[in-house]
Amino acid sequence: MSGLRWFAAIILAAFICGAGAAEAASVQISINKISQKMTVSVDGVQKYQWLVSTGASGYATPSGSYTPFRMESDHYSKEWDDAPMPHSIFFTPGGHAIHGSPHVRSLGTAVSHGCVRLAPENAATLYALVQKAGMKNTRVTVSGGLDFGFFSRFSAPQISKPKWLQTSWWSSRRRASQ
Repeated sequence: MSGLRWFAAIILAAFICGAGAAEAASVQISINKISQKMTVSVDGVQKYQWLVSTGASGYATPSGSYTPFRMESDHYSKEWDDAPMPHSIFFTPGGHAIHGSPHVRSLGTAVSHGCVRLAPENAATLYALVQKAGMKNTRVTVSGGLDFGFFSRFSAPQISKPKWLQTSWWSSRRRASQ
């Protein structure tokens, strides 16, 4: 019985001293809109560099530094005809997210509606990394282009989808068949 108490005392001491508590990793996601590349670092060590697609002209991906606040592994865009957005990591209140996209041929060019598109397998890798580290330990930094600092007042305004395009033939047809 005294051996069990001794073992419990060691475990308690380790817990109190923090010997068993591992510190969560820090994840830095840097997106450069000029090069259309994302660099992912964990605890200051670069782990990945991937091609991305950021916002096309009129659909700016906002520059700045953000903390993700929502993650969805299987999200569909309500704004863009239920477009699939697998492994979404939302980082702005306006709905901008990093997510997987089947449009891998366009990676490396600014063609999105404001989100940051990644190849599906890279989006899954990033999603798992952020999920493990936690959103509070993750920082998303978007830079490049003319929408920062002094030039922000001259950047193109966000253009929303015209009302007549809010419901496409395809999405209304899909909803009717369900």
